[in-house]
Amino acid sequence: MTIPVKTDAKSAKPLPKPAKDFQEHLAILEQRGLVARIDRAIDKDAELHPLARWQFQGALPEEQRRAFLFTNVVDGEGRKYDIPVAVGALATTSEMYALGMGVPVSEIGDAWLKAINHPIAPVTVKKAACQEVVIQGDALREPNGGLKLLPVPNSTPGFDAAPYLTATLCVTKDPETGVRNMGTYRGQLKATDRLGVRMASRLGGAGGYAHWLKYQKLKQPMPIAIVIGCAPAIFFTGPQKLGTDMDEMGVAGALLGEAVKTVRCITNDLEVPADSEIVIEGVIDSQLLEPEGPFGESHGHVALEDYNMSMQVTAITMKKKPVFVSIISQVTPSESSVMKVVAYEPLYLAHLRDHLGVKGIKRVVMHEALSNVRPVIFLNFAPGTPKTEIWRGLQGASTLQAQCGKIVIAVGEDVDATNADAVFWSMAYRTNLNEDLHVVPYRAPGHGPKSGPRTSDATLLIDATPKHPMPPFALPAKEFMERAKVIWDELGLPALNPRPPWYGYSLGDWDANWDLWAKRAVEGKWEETGRETFQGRKGGMIPETPVRSVGNNSKSD
Repeated sequence: MTIPVKTDAKSAKPLPKPAKDFQEHLAILEQRGLVARIDRAIDKDAELHPLARWQFQGALPEEQRRAFLFTNVVDGEGRKYDIPVAVGALATTSEMYALGMGVPVSEIGDAWLKAINHPIAPVTVKKAACQEVVIQGDALREPNGGLKLLPVPNSTPGFDAAPYLTATLCVTKDPETGVRNMGTYRGQLKATDRLGVRMASRLGGAGGYAHWLKYQKLKQPMPIAIVIGCAPAIFFTGPQKLGTDMDEMGVAGALLGEAVKTVRCITNDLEVPADSEIVIEGVIDSQLLEPEGPFGESHGHVALEDYNMSMQVTAITMKKKPVFVSIISQVTPSESSVMKVVAYEPLYLAHLRDHLGVKGIKRVVMHEALSNVRPVIFLNFAPGTPKTEIWRGLQGASTLQAQCGKIVIAVGEDVDATNADAVFWSMAYRTNLNEDLHVVPYRAPGHGPKSGPRTSDATLLIDATPKHPMPPFALPAKEFMERAKVIWDELGLPALNPRPPWYGYSLGDWDANWDLWAKRAVEGKWEETGRETFQGRKGGMIPETPVRSVGNNSKSD
């Protein structure tokens, strides 16, 4: 087993262009030390996902996370697979996501906006790498054939009902307009030639579900192609929730900087990326649904058994030497949540700042740990932002997408909104719950567990920004914390991983006189201050009377 511990991704080396297929992307990650290659035998049913998940549940700093490439995959029955499995290679870190896009992390949002506004239409080819091997007909129904040829892992061993396809790009087409949709939906193995597919039917849910409703009215099965492994810039369109009237293959082309090469499927008229690793073709019954699940979900609960779509597989095509791709989803943080947060945050900021023209908005942070990015959103505002603008921002963030913004909290620019503890501190001391809290009723339930009644929900908006100048944050000033950190390191004490706020800073309510006293305290001259305050003694007051309320004459003339 080889696990690199260093990466040169933040060096002066030029950023590579976005990969045109998944294996090229994997090679880029390996060159930068971002792949852990696991050569020992790993059970896909019981060990593979738990092993890769430990880097999230073990609270590894993001820069230490890696993609995992399993080259010796077996299953619970001891069967060995000749197809390697990659997990965490798409977005275990924001850096990986950026490498897949071919842009710095700071430019991800701009890249999406540019691609959405200037799509590049795909071009069709007749011969494709993804069809070098074709499995169809009786070969799909052999006892160990069809889907059993693929090393599909169990995502949540102990709870999931079967192995699941997770890193899917599900291609469907509107039967009326012909507009293509590409979505990321889970797929449960049911038989060698059958899958259970779950497409969200809630408000703001799956574009593929909207297509399915139209096929249902036509009483026709819905053609579908499930892509497993393609260029990240193409795959990222799946979870992005673009407009239903937009051909996401064109947006993917703009992200790549050139038209995506597509090929027509063997058994239906859908087109898929020509350089895909594996493609599963088939049709979904539009009249009958099949029980699907349980499956560990990203809202932090196991999704229980539901009636969902039943897919009959008509062909499996692949490269001669493909790599099977899976993603870490379920409880966040996860690979799935990184994909959302690095793209959603800049798009939300652009919506508030540029589209709505909200003044003072500085940053949008979508809370990732456990709550899965979408329900809880934090907004950073500049000091002095008018209250009306703060509330326009709160309302704008809560209404952009139906599944996002159940709880939206505005905080000051000084608060690190990625630190939930800092946000709670701001709520505790900067919020007047009589004036700074608003509940908006009649919100759709959104993404969440289905146990218990599914009634309408509400939106919670909180203004936790400073309403006036406040005393400094009560930690040693930055220069003293930095000085102590040097000594800490010289002493060989345990490695630190500081999270803001880790030093004290001014919040506007301060006096130059107190700066002088603090300077004296550091220099050991505090007795001078004591002599001055002795001259300021007064009678006729109770303890804790602010000096400024009666006039500060503690310093002698």
